[in-house]
Amino acid sequence: MIQTDLLIIGAGPVGLFTVFEAGLLKLKCHLIDVLPQVGGQLSEIYPKKPIYDIPGYPSILAGDLIDNLMEQIKPFNPSFTLGEKAVSIEKTAKGRFNVESSDGTIIDTGAIAIAGGLGSFEPRKPPIEGLEKFENHGVDYFVKDPEKYKGKKLLIAGGGDSALDWTIELADIAEEITLIHRRTSFRGALDSVEKVMALAEAKKINLITDAQAIAVNGQDALEQVVIKQKEKGEVELNVDYFVPLFGLSPKLGPIANWNLAINKNAIEVNTFDYSTNEDGIYAIGDINTYPGKLKLILCGFHEATLMVQSVFKRIYPDQKLSFKYTTVTGIEGLS
Repeated sequence: MIQTDLLIIGAGPVGLFTVFEAGLLKLKCHLIDVLPQVGGQLSEIYPKKPIYDIPGYPSILAGDLIDNLMEQIKPFNPSFTLGEKAVSIEKTAKGRFNVESSDGTIIDTGAIAIAGGLGSFEPRKPPIEGLEKFENHGVDYFVKDPEKYKGKKLLIAGGGDSALDWTIELADIAEEITLIHRRTSFRGALDSVEKVMALAEAKKINLITDAQAIAVNGQDALEQVVIKQKEKGEVELNVDYFVPLFGLSPKLGPIANWNLAINKNAIEVNTFDYSTNEDGIYAIGDINTYPGKLKLILCGFHEATLMVQSVFKRIYPDQKLSFKYTTVTGIEGLS
């Protein structure tokens, strides 16, 4: 069991910044996220996209912002559970919470901050009959451990940054990689497209465009994927793994069953401290709603800052909270 002062559900930019603000108050944080890496949408969907409304940065790439936030929270040593989603919650006799993840991880926490952006990101799955049978048995929607594919035959499907980047990353790890895309042009960064094309020309990967997977076959594990190519028709590929990378679809997921006040797929909060209708549970960032709400990263930073003041008072009701400026004390003086 993991014990923490504050469990942050969502390791996107707002969740990460919450660690910093909580750390200034000496609150220990643990973060859980369904994605296999930190950063939320910024890391998974558009790491190379410039952001223009972060104070002090006329322009910063989304991936660089996440790197900077991770560097900023290092002094506070947060812990992480990645690649798992929070599925159930139980309030204990002591007013704390036990939160269980999809993989059975139990987190004992004094308060919960839902910072899940637009919700729990679910992979967009191709409409292939029987695909679910092979999930975790040859069909993966995320790449958690690249070494898993060492010496294996791998089929990647998709035309965005994730499909391109993982094709490049795994080209020297897998025995054989085939990348298929239903179009002839790609949506990803030009640099990545050029690298994939170079790998294909050098025969280090197989590139098939105007194609899509239409069937999966196998006994206990995936053995074959049938693809349909515009000119050649149906082709059977013997593979060990099929990794469709078609992006993510935001959903509230299990949080929708936690008795929270929901309004149009967002959680209603009190703007005094961004608390929900359930004592000890807060919601910050794009996942919450209130009159005048703006879905901006910098607004989420503001909400996190006010929220942790309330969390401190909940966890340490007998201690006096003395607000201090980092310009005077620095980080070491507060942590």
